[in-house]
Amino acid sequence: MMHKNDVSDSVLVKNYINGKELAIELLIKRHQQRLYSFIYSKIQDRDTTEDIFQDTFIKVIRTLKKGSYNEEGKFLPWVMRIAHNLIIDYFRKSNRMPTFNNTDDFDIFSVLSDGTLNAENQIIKEQILSDVKDLVEELPEEQKEVLKMRIYNDMSFNEISENTGVSINTALGRMRYALINLRKIVEKNKIILVN
Repeated sequence: MMHKNDVSDSVLVKNYINGKELAIELLIKRHQQRLYSFIYSKIQDRDTTEDIFQDTFIKVIRTLKKGSYNEEGKFLPWVMRIAHNLIIDYFRKSNRMPTFNNTDDFDIFSVLSDGTLNAENQIIKEQILSDVKDLVEELPEEQKEVLKMRIYNDMSFNEISENTGVSINTALGRMRYALINLRKIVEKNKIILVN
């Protein structure tokens, strides 16, 4: 007997297009956490994240119903692109981007007025961070632990020292070796991490 989790995204998409409404519900549930986290990581506001999440799936449903979907086997990346575009629209409409009277001259990736990264660079940075997270998993456990605490949990070396029970110098050393090893992994695999 086939489980609903065994059904691929592309089969669920075909089922939905062919009138099986439950299929879209399964797709939303399957990707809800990842998509919500992606949006929230850019927006940092739960209400707005919820709105963009819902708008994303409204667009997905409309596109599927129109028969315009042709991203065979790449449902999640397609949904993420829709969310990405809605996030950029949000930044463009909010006061965080300068407004232009003539929309022809408007560059959607213009610098945010509060001096933070512009939307394009922010999304590229997030992708690079995602790639780096995968690389971090290849590090020795002690180095990985310190690097995660420092980079992803934004902990000071003093806090890392207290949490791991090692001296600050040891924590600093592990961080240094983690970065050296990451660089070696990147070079060995010829990975390009460019912003």
